[in-house]
Amino acid sequence: MLGLDMEYRKGVLFIRLSGELNHNTASRLENEVSKLIAEVGIKYIVFNIENLTSIDMAGIDVLLKNNDIVCHNQGKAFVCGIKHELVKHRIENSRLLKYMVETSNELGALNIINI
Repeated sequence: MLGLDMEYRKGVLFIRLSGELNHNTASRLENEVSKLIAEVGIKYIVFNIENLTSIDMAGIDVLLKNNDIVCHNQGKAFVCGIKHELVKHRIENSRLLKYMVETSNELGALNIINI
């Protein structure tokens, strides 16, 4: 099960994820978030994964897809709250942090965006 909470503030889409982001749930994130980012032209997204308990390659791939969309919009994608050991291990062993900026929290992302 994937929990998904979105908030749009100061030109930044905050996406707070909880539960599991895997091959069974990644389509929900893609259907609800990816379309929104592309249609509205959102430039900045922050994925807060503090409450994510597991992630697999399908989950990482959908995060990277959203990164590609905001890059196309001349923006940037951030990921924060990497705390759960399994999630941290999977992310560190993927290519995710080569493309997305890691911050400790949402405020850190806002400071980098400088809004």
